[in-house]
Amino acid sequence: MPKLKTKSSCKKRFSFTGTGKVMRMPAGKRHGMRKRTNKFIRQARGTETMTEVDTKIVERWMPYGR
Repeated sequence: MPKLKTKSSCKKRFSFTGTGKVMRMPAGKRHGMRKRTNKFIRQARGTETMTEVDTKIVERWMPYGR
């Protein structure tokens, strides 16, 4: 059987924890910080855990991620 390919965009955006959960960065922090409020920038720090429904989608895109 041929190997499955990982989506290149997922490599950059998602990572897996040791228990198999998917971590992601909050939305809206790629560019355009001047128009964002300081409160938004402060609250969008760090990473977040994805929901179970979204985790299944990302696992399909990253077959060897876990």
